[in-house]
Formats: sequence, structure tokens, C-alpha cells
Amino acid sequence: VGAGAAGSRFVCMVSDFFYPNMGGVESHVYQLSQCLIERGHKVLVVTHAYGHRKGVRYLTNGLKVYYLPLKVMYNQSTATTLFHSLPLLRDIFVRERVTVVHAHSSFSAMAHDALFHAKTMGLRTVFTDHSLFGFADVSSVLTNKLLTVSLCDTNHIICVSYTSKENTVLRAALDPRIVSVIPNAVDPTDFTPDPSKRVDGTITIVVVSRLVYRKGIDLLSGIIPELCQKYPELHFLVGGEGPKRIILEEVRERYQLHDRVRLLGALEHQDVRNVLVQGHIFLNTSLTEAFCMAIVEAASCGLQVVSTKVGGIPEVLPENLIILCEPSVKSLCDGLEKAIAQLRSGTLPSPETVHNKVKTFYTWRNVAERTEKVYDRVSNEVVLPMDERLDRLMSHCGPVTGYIFALFAVLNFLFLAFLRWMTPDSIIDVAIDATGPKGAWTKQCFGGKKGGVKEELPRS
Repeated sequence: VGAGAAGSRFVCMVSDFFYPNMGGVESHVYQLSQCLIERGHKVLVVTHAYGHRKGVRYLTNGLKVYYLPLKVMYNQSTATTLFHSLPLLRDIFVRERVTVVHAHSSFSAMAHDALFHAKTMGLRTVFTDHSLFGFADVSSVLTNKLLTVSLCDTNHIICVSYTSKENTVLRAALDPRIVSVIPNAVDPTDFTPDPSKRVDGTITIVVVSRLVYRKGIDLLSGIIPELCQKYPELHFLVGGEGPKRIILEEVRERYQLHDRVRLLGALEHQDVRNVLVQGHIFLNTSLTEAFCMAIVEAASCGLQVVSTKVGGIPEVLPENLIILCEPSVKSLCDGLEKAIAQLRSGTLPSPETVHNKVKTFYTWRNVAERTEKVYDRVSNEVVLPMDERLDRLMSHCGPVTGYIFALFAVLNFLFLAFLRWMTPDSIIDVAIDATGPKGAWTKQCFGGKKGGVKEELPRS
């Protein structure tokens, strides 16, 4: 199966995490897909159903999204038996003439399933790792072993920071030469400063984060009462939802800070900028982070950033735009007090100056160009035949895990052969291309309008 136009690819993005769920992976997949469409590639997204959002939908520029009826197990990730998703994914890959399967996130079971099935079908595979993991606890050991199996015969791996690359190479025992670093990005037109939204006579610290342990909400619960007692003009604006919200509510209740600590709950992506521009300082308390797009969005809105010095965060912004702290209440309080002192003395650069600097650092078009080079590279590589793939699994993944997954690979191959016998590739309808600059069918069906979500039109 070849690409449509010269140099173009038929790319399938696969992840459990996509809109309407909100987060860094979701935004990354969407923005990257849009830029690849602009560059003439056909791109589709495969994820699981979210509530009533099932079947096939179309987003901006004809981006086609398959919401598959797969059972969610935990934290928006699907349950997996490895084989149950093969009939659906195989039908999509054939119908859409996919040439490159690009999976996202170590936490996504669907991403690992898609990589496994794509290799069985002889397709090129790319994986983007968005997270950092440890090596000691049971959860990390099991995840790292799964990652070793999943990536040992994947054509190329992308990490969002050099710290993330080092972590992934160690976790999955990879050859560093097949791992590239391509950072996340921010659309600067979506995150512009507006100092008029700030309340005079107050200093507002903004936190936009999922309220979970990994984001350091326990640290935030110690920072709020200490600084509010010291600075009467200080206010906190917290956007996000999660199980740790109750801790912040307890702190607010215990110290009677209802008028100074606002908990906004879950935010839609289009509302994040409206929250950021109300603040003077952005606080990030994460305990682990591969990149952290939130601090780039905040800096683009002109806020002074104070953040924990963990993971890939020190690589993201220059020293004059961020105050780095150790992940402790005392260190973060010291960093915030430094930012407050700079704010009071007027030594901080203007929001417009900061925005003009940040918008040159990371752009999605640059990310798309670099990702395109990865696709070009893997398209020239030979897909491992089954015997070599089995040898790779058994030699690379250990005497027990390697042989178990080699058996799974053989069973998967036999299941695929059975599906091809039952429903040959030749009788699966080829989908009409609705993306890219020549998406005339999109214009015909949608009246040339961009944006919004559409159901797939029935085929005649």
C-alpha cells in the first residue's frame, strides 16, 4: 500500500487519551495531526469511546477520529487481552490504507495493542513517550517490562525531552540511535497576555493541573496557608480536578481562606488562557514531568513561572523566565517569595516581552516537520519478518517474558491469517480521503466549514 501524493504518508495516531478528555497527550495528538494534515499527509486518530461519543467523528480540517467501543479499565485506559482489538484495528488500518502507525503514551493499553498488531501486519511503527517512570516500585517494574516488549522491535521512538529520552532508553533497554527528541509545543496565538484581567492591589498565583499525587498537590496544600498568612494581598486560583481536590478544600476550610483560594474545577482547553491571564505568577508543583506544557502556556501568557526542578522541566524555559525549586514546601515558598519580591520591585519583564520570547521557542509546525523526518526514516526501513521478530523478542526481553510474548506474536499472526481468510483485504472498502489540502470531499460534505464535530456520512 502506498501513499497518495509524492512524499505523503497515511498516518494513524493511536492513544487511549484524546478529546473530549483533556491533557497534554490529547493536545499533542490533535495539534500534531492538524499540522501534518497541513503538510499534505492523511492523518486519522484512533481512541476509545467517551460516553456517548462513539463511532466515527470529524474534527477541524477533516481529521477523522475513530471512537472504538472498547472497555475502559482505569484512568481512561482500556482493558487489554491483546487480541480483542485486532479485528477492529486491522479493519481500520486496511480501510484507511495506513502506512505508519504512531502510538502515544506508555500508559495507553490501546497504543501498545496497536504497535503489536501493526508489526504483525508489516506496517511501520513509531512511538512517542510522554512520561517519566521510576525503577523501584511494582507498578514501574511491570510497566517498564511491558515497554521493553512493546518497543524492542518498534521502528522509532520519540521522547519530548532529553531527560525523557535517557529515562526511556534505560527503562526499555533501547539503542539510543533509534530514539529522537522532539519537544512539545504551544500555539502562541491561543495564549496571549492580557494584563487588564489582573485585579489591582492583589498578587494572584495560578495553578492549572490535574489534582493528583504526581502533580504535587500535597506540596501545594502546605504552601497555601504559609504564604497567605505572610502576604495579605496574595490570592490563589486553582484550575483542575482530581482526587486530591479534597485536600485543598480542607486547607481552605481550616484556615478560612474561601475568599483567597478559588477552586475552579475542571477546565476546557479553550478556557485555560482566560484563567492564566488573571495571574501574576504560575506555580507548578509536579513531582515528575517529562516536559510540562503548562509552564510554556503560562509563560506565553506573560506569567512568571515558579516550578519544581524535576524531570525535563529545566530544559523547557531559559533561566530568566523560570524560578526552579526543589520539590519541597520550603524551597517552593522561597521561590514564590523571590517572584513576589521581583513583582513588587517592578524588575520582571512585561507580559508582552515574555510572550514574544516564548512564541519563538516551540511551534507545532516545527514539531510536525521533525516528526515528518522520522516518518521518512522509518519508511525506508525494512519491517522485520516474523522469524526475526520472534528472535528479537526472545533475545531482548528475557527468558520468561520474551518466550511468552513470542508465543503471543505467533497466536496473533495466526489470528490475523484467520481474519484475512474470513474477510480478505481486497473486499474491505477503501475510505474516501477527507484530509489534506485536496480534501474536496470534506468541502462537499461540510460546506467548506472548518471546526466542529461531524458524524460520518453514510456511504451509498
